[in-house]
Amino acid sequence: MLLNFLDALRAAGIPASIKEHLLLLEALDRDVIARRPEDFYYLARATYVKDEALLDRFDQVFARIFKGIVSEEGVDADIPEEWLRLVAEKFLSPEEMEKIKSLGDWDEIMKTLKERLEEQKDRHQGGNKWIGTGGTSPFGHGGYNPEGVRIGGESRHKRAIKVWEKREFANLDNQKELGTRNIKVALRRLRRFAREGAAEELDLDATIRGTARQGWLDIRMRPERHNAVKLLLFLDVGGSMDPFVTLCEELFSAATGEFKNMEFFYFHNCLYEGVWKDNRRRFSERTPTWDILHKYGHDYKVIFVGDAAMSPYEISHPGGSVEHMNDEAGAVWLQRVTHTYPATVWLNPAAQAHWTYSQSTQIIRDLFQGRMFPLTLGGIDAAMRKLTRKR
Repeated sequence: MLLNFLDALRAAGIPASIKEHLLLLEALDRDVIARRPEDFYYLARATYVKDEALLDRFDQVFARIFKGIVSEEGVDADIPEEWLRLVAEKFLSPEEMEKIKSLGDWDEIMKTLKERLEEQKDRHQGGNKWIGTGGTSPFGHGGYNPEGVRIGGESRHKRAIKVWEKREFANLDNQKELGTRNIKVALRRLRRFAREGAAEELDLDATIRGTARQGWLDIRMRPERHNAVKLLLFLDVGGSMDPFVTLCEELFSAATGEFKNMEFFYFHNCLYEGVWKDNRRRFSERTPTWDILHKYGHDYKVIFVGDAAMSPYEISHPGGSVEHMNDEAGAVWLQRVTHTYPATVWLNPAAQAHWTYSQSTQIIRDLFQGRMFPLTLGGIDAAMRKLTRKR
């Protein structure tokens, strides 16, 4: 298996040598790590990967070679892994799905989950109550329920109001070549030029006037002309945003080239008390949202990029985040941002015709007072016009 792993790394363009392979074997022979899959992952990554740009490529190879061996990190509940294996899939007709009733509101679902965790003692599959797989229970994975808590597994129907697992997302690549330069053209509506900094550029007109007036060569210099607009960019990443990665990379690349005074941060689904700059360290290196509100002035323009598709509880309820127990509702943080920065818009990569079918999209649109625009050429143009308009 380890030789196959070495060959797969090389095939993926990671320069792994026999020397590094022998070093890994020696480390395993000397028991430098505990006998856990997670520890082996970090040891192998430290041994083979010498360039941060190859980390995501390494993760893909590792997941493919050791699929089914590495356990999920971040599951806080003491639930045996074998309970959550998808033994059989249960396909339901639309009529059967309509018959399945939701447990009720957020508080009721979380209360019931706690009770099930305390009561359940055995593995379960294909049912409608216990935590398991392939059934209609609100808890588990691989089945169907209008809203519930997904524990392990992969998203199928996009109905979970909370996800009990740790997920890793890849950073957007701001060096990506644009498929079209029209995004840059649309973003240029937000430019406002000003001359700031040291006088390093020849002012030809002033030099001619000064020379004519003085009677000798009077060289005049001036600061270089720069785009004075300051921009905060918040990017939703992971989950339902995966189909829009290419489009978001094009926007990110264009914005990086157009705005020299730009700061960007990642979030997942909805804004909460913390954001991050690097998705590989999203759980260990977060920036408090309060720090952003206090650090960057009111003159900053703010753009959120996200499909706004999530459970409404993620916006309206404390503890509604799919990844952690947030003390304050996401709506509270979004309102703080729009209050601090009057020039704020939301760009949505999802088709505008589908917005009315998503309750969460309507909620965020209302929070932004209608300032949600599609991530299209026309939508970007309209958003830039809105940001430049005096409020």
